[in-house]
Amino acid sequence: MRTTFVAAALAACVATTSANPAPRAQKRQSQQDPNLDISSNLQNILANTHGSDLYTYPTDLTRGIIPKPIHSHNDYWRDVPFYSALSVGCVSVEADVWLYNETLHVGHEQAALTQSRTFDSLYIQPILSVLQRENPTSLFADEKTHNGVFDASAGQTLYLFVDLKTDGAETFPYVIRALEPLRSAGYLTSYNGTHITEGAVTVIGTGNTPLDQVAPVANRDYFYDANLALLSTTQQNITSDISPIASTQFSRYIGEINGTEFNSTQLATLQDQLAVAKERGIGGRYWDTPAWPVSKRNAVWSELTRAGVALLNADDLPAAAGFTGEW
Repeated sequence: MRTTFVAAALAACVATTSANPAPRAQKRQSQQDPNLDISSNLQNILANTHGSDLYTYPTDLTRGIIPKPIHSHNDYWRDVPFYSALSVGCVSVEADVWLYNETLHVGHEQAALTQSRTFDSLYIQPILSVLQRENPTSLFADEKTHNGVFDASAGQTLYLFVDLKTDGAETFPYVIRALEPLRSAGYLTSYNGTHITEGAVTVIGTGNTPLDQVAPVANRDYFYDANLALLSTTQQNITSDISPIASTQFSRYIGEINGTEFNSTQLATLQDQLAVAKERGIGGRYWDTPAWPVSKRNAVWSELTRAGVALLNADDLPAAAGFTGEW
């Protein structure tokens, strides 16, 4: 917080002195903020080095952002999709896509779709832009780097859930095609028929994504969102090579929480489902968790994180990012 405040203060000072040139002594005085718990001499040093190549960090876009196991549910609802989630450290985002006239549009309902809000414009290009900034050309690297979106954890993959709303068999090939900018740049997690090579972005098809267009494909850079609740029954043949993350509807398979306590049956169901997933190397996520009242939401978050979910599904991102339940 202090670093951000200092940077803002210095930026304001630079803007002020640029607009109103003053003698050197007066300029230094104007750059000093008596409200900062920093000596005047140090403030002068900070101001005089501002913008210098010596103090310019090449990959500073996400510097200081700590990645957190949070899934930005219905991410396209944010005022600024993807970037809002990135700013608080979410390692997973979700886009609902609709295929119309060979273009993937993004929105929760058909009425919310527009010509400009596309899968490419809201997700592919912004993600690619961040990755390019985190992987600048460098004289110190023998070959092209493939760091992830978080400067503080370059090896952390970004999960990109693509929720197909239109016919899956028809829509999914367009999703695969839309990934080409990330694919050609070498940023996608891939499977070669025997093992997974993790990349900066892991694409997971959900919603109407057809399993038969994912599971049988030996060489691919996309995966499938299995149903966490069915891994021990109808989806018992699904492995982590197909589904690195499996999700399920909390309200359907766990049920309504009475107050802030899970009953014994609900706890057993939660633990059993996550145990089956963990045995296969699959992470778990629950969606449609209670959002209100806050006491119930936080109690559910605490129980889910304690049980070991891979991703905490959240609509209120700042609250999730600041949540201290079991983290």
